Amino acid sequence: MLLNDSDLQAIWLTVRLASIVTAILLVVGTPIAWWLARSRSSWKGPISATVALPLVLPPSVLGFYLLLAMGPNGPVGGLTRVLGVEPLPFTFWGLVLASVFYSLPFMVQPLQNAFEAVGNRPLEVAATLGASPLDTFFTVVLPMALPGYLTASILTFAHTVGEFGVVLMIGGNIPGVTRVASVQIYDHVEALEYAQAHHMAAVMLIFSFIVLLALYAWRPSARNLLRRG
Repeated sequence: MLLNDSDLQAIWLTVRLASIVTAILLVVGTPIAWWLARSRSSWKGPISATVALPLVLPPSVLGFYLLLAMGPNGPVGGLTRVLGVEPLPFTFWGLVLASVFYSLPFMVQPLQNAFEAVGNRPLEVAATLGASPLDTFFTVVLPMALPGYLTASILTFAHTVGEFGVVLMIGGNIPGVTRVASVQIYDHVEALEYAQAHHMAAVMLIFSFIVLLALYAWRPSARNLLRRG
């Protein structure tokens, strides 16, 4: 068998992590993207820069500060201690929290672009028909922004799958708990198990290619759908 039980466990953990992070960011990223698309506040620039920070910040830097925040003397660590929850570093849910921050721009920016592409006209028409802002969002904006949601979900999932620096800093290397696919490949290389590393890397390479192929194939039809909407 090309992949052993440890490899399959790491792949399953990676898929689980990416799925949970994508689901969380769909909920968290939507109001942030909507506000950024509609707001004219002076805070829009700083908040946009904060959201985009993981795009340029080295993963080890982000992981280091998240580790401090989740530690016993950090704000998150203090909150978990008060709530009687186990410390988040070196746990699966610590990985989830770190990945939410690290993948945030991959969800927010496509959604923001989709919301901006909707424009004001559909919202004004819905308002004249007596629709509330909430009704307008779910019945007008959401269907028109669907291509953006699909793009954002694909990018977020794929980006989370490919994480290494942040997950290693926050989660360490615990089999079945925090050892995701990228860390498993690193372990194989460290152990000079190049054949196993090649098999795992090939799986990741094929997955990444399929994701990008689907994304680029989707974009023309997504633009047409948005125009029809």
